[in-house]
Amino acid sequence: MKLNSNIGTIAKEIICLLYVMLFVYAAVSKLLDFDNFQVQLGQSPLLSVYASFVSWIVPTLELLIACLLFIPKLRDYGLYACLCLMTMFTAYIYIVLHYSSFVPCSCGGILEKMSWDVHLIFNIFFVGLAVLAICLSYRSQIKKNKIGNRFSPIKSIPVSILSSTVVIIALFLSSEEMMEHKNPFIRRYIKRTVQLVHSKDLIYNSYYFSGSSPDKLYLGNYTTPLQIISIDTSFKFQDTHNIENSDPKIHYRSIKILVRGKYFYLMDGSVPSISAGSTEDWKISSKLNGLPYFTAAEPIDTSSFIFRNNNGIKSANILGIYTANNDRKIQYKPHLLKKQIDGIFDTDGILHYSRKMKRSVYVYFYRNEIIVTDNNGNLTHRSKTIDTFSRAKIKVSYLKNETVRKMSAPPLTVNSLSTLHNNLLFIESKIPGQYEDPALWKHASIIDVYDISKNSYVLSFPIFMIGDDKLKSLYLTDRHLYVLIGTKVLMYELKENLKNAIQTD
Repeated sequence: MKLNSNIGTIAKEIICLLYVMLFVYAAVSKLLDFDNFQVQLGQSPLLSVYASFVSWIVPTLELLIACLLFIPKLRDYGLYACLCLMTMFTAYIYIVLHYSSFVPCSCGGILEKMSWDVHLIFNIFFVGLAVLAICLSYRSQIKKNKIGNRFSPIKSIPVSILSSTVVIIALFLSSEEMMEHKNPFIRRYIKRTVQLVHSKDLIYNSYYFSGSSPDKLYLGNYTTPLQIISIDTSFKFQDTHNIENSDPKIHYRSIKILVRGKYFYLMDGSVPSISAGSTEDWKISSKLNGLPYFTAAEPIDTSSFIFRNNNGIKSANILGIYTANNDRKIQYKPHLLKKQIDGIFDTDGILHYSRKMKRSVYVYFYRNEIIVTDNNGNLTHRSKTIDTFSRAKIKVSYLKNETVRKMSAPPLTVNSLSTLHNNLLFIESKIPGQYEDPALWKHASIIDVYDISKNSYVLSFPIFMIGDDKLKSLYLTDRHLYVLIGTKVLMYELKENLKNAIQTD
């Protein structure tokens, strides 16, 4: 009996020593590389919004528990603390592997070299050691008549494990809600979001995305405005299509061609003119009449457009709907764009339209706001990008008796390029968030993804520069993201997390 007692005592001492070594090593490795540890927590699917707090509390608890295990009178409390903390770590990994939308990097010294599955087994093993040590300590103290039944491991161990698991589940649910809808400007970078599969040198840097069909990508060219090239999805075949000017009386100054489905639209807001035709023969077959001047426009269908022009109060930007077969062809929506400074520069942005969602989307350049409307131009909702700049930071000078306005200082751009497909909105952000590596921003453009149907933030990922050339344009389809960088067009394949997020049915 005495031999068994000694073996139990030695086993408990070994377990305590193992935990001390584990927690001291883990805590010290976190503190020595604290910035990296905090960044990793910032990318955690469970702890993103609590990263600043958790990054300090975890190594502090690990060191505190190690101290408790060194003090004989407090060792039992230390063992229960070991059980709770290791259960939390185990529950965290299990949720990451089975319920998270992505799996982040591991954190901490040697443990960082483990796969998540191995890490899970490692943690379960240490949970088992804590349970064993608690049972050995309880049995030893029962024999010495130093403890009552109210501390029985049969009750206390399940309660400790259950309560620790509930804490992690609560953190996961609350963190997900805050990241998607009340984001405190923490980006969620997910690896293997997009993968480069093809690239092609277009020789010239004057191309822009016109549109796509299921098997082709269309690009317009500002220097040859009546010409469109099409590239198949294998990037092996390229065709050139020329559009004839059916009305020589029209003197185009700023042509842009959009391809939507089987139709193309030749637009010039400075004329103003919108003509349409079929991509089967690339001939203009119809022309819309009674158009207003516009600075941006997106087709809703063959006879309706949402547009932006400067017909607001004091020449401010204003959105409107043009409908060819309506008695009131032009309907302005003055309540949509909100003036903050001058009504022109401060409301500048990019206009998109989603046929799948039947929604128009306007992304401001200089503030963290997105406007979503229905086909009639009625406001559906306003949402925020994840940065914190709700007011445009620009300076405007008024010249020639206040008839000319100019930027008097470089503006702070919040949202730069953007593209919309079905429910997903991709935005190139210019503002770094919390826990981000500055080196990444020097070599890449950061793309934030939003779901306009859920009014939520989804994830972020980088598009890396090619030499000194940065991202110029974005275009999204069901399966691919196309980008223009310098003279090259690149095709990225969307991985499962993004393909699954796109509503295609």
